[in-house]
Amino acid sequence: MENHEFYLKKCLDLARKSFPKNTPNPMVGSVIVYQDEIIGKGYHEKYGSHHAEVNAINNVKDKSLLSQSTIYVNLEPCSHFGKTPPCSDLIIKHKISKVVIGCVDTSSKVAGKGIQRMRNAGIEVITGVLNEESRRLNKRFFTVQEKKRPYIILKWAESRDGFIAPLDQKEPLWMTSEESKKLVHKWRSEEDSILIGRITAEKDNPSLTVREVNGKNPTRIVIDKNLKLSEHLNLFNSESDTIIFNEIKSHKKSNKNYIKINFNKLINNILIVLYKQNIQSLIVEGGTKTLQSFIDKNLWDEARVFHTNSELLKGVRSPNIEGEIISSKEIDTDLLEIIIPK
Repeated sequence: MENHEFYLKKCLDLARKSFPKNTPNPMVGSVIVYQDEIIGKGYHEKYGSHHAEVNAINNVKDKSLLSQSTIYVNLEPCSHFGKTPPCSDLIIKHKISKVVIGCVDTSSKVAGKGIQRMRNAGIEVITGVLNEESRRLNKRFFTVQEKKRPYIILKWAESRDGFIAPLDQKEPLWMTSEESKKLVHKWRSEEDSILIGRITAEKDNPSLTVREVNGKNPTRIVIDKNLKLSEHLNLFNSESDTIIFNEIKSHKKSNKNYIKINFNKLINNILIVLYKQNIQSLIVEGGTKTLQSFIDKNLWDEARVFHTNSELLKGVRSPNIEGEIISSKEIDTDLLEIIIPK
């Protein structure tokens, strides 16, 4: 008896193993089923390596069973030559009789072409099984393909009386617990880039790197219109690349990339540049002004807000955001809320 959702969930579980090594490729898992038994499985382990379908087919010991098997995959098999040959051609080559797909790949290179190619070869193709879950897994990939911008995560911590920072801040302030701090560093290791404004860079002097966990450092981004920031700030150390959006010059110096842009429609112009540089995801960790500018333009996909036990009595108010709280979780002394646009 066929149980498409059961096997698609197996694909999603496998796909998650690749994150974040897969970027900028999507997370994809695949299983091959013969007479209700999994005979092969695989996932796209890292960018540039074999795709999930290739690994699943290679995992099958008796290749003669493939022509009587069903291959499950959470994303439409590719139909173009990239770093690897088309997976749809490989499925056709092995005469796999049925393909069950979670969701269609909406990128211009694929966009249904793999499905059509397999159907033209006489293969039965079923689509849309766990479609919503499959799209949610690759939310970064689909945002880039369909909105032509990175997936945007807003992040801040606020005191229990609703302030993000004191008015007279003279030194860096971290309001959350150590456990929350480690989680933030884990998030940084999972995303392509992280952005702050000039004032946050001056007051907090952050490194914006991964120190509490093992992982890659994100590309650091700072908005510095008139290039007032000192190059001695931690933001400009050699631990990661840094993009400086400004109105004066475009110049690359070591790991520092100065990019001159028009500050009219600033946020939109920043996102255009990041899209062209194939940056799929962005954490915005700036102050209220920077965060609010993304919120006001409705250019955000989720917000991660820590509510802490700190009390500031007066200070800079936290951003004003409206959305749907989809998750609420206690982390040590903090409460973390995940919010998405309504």
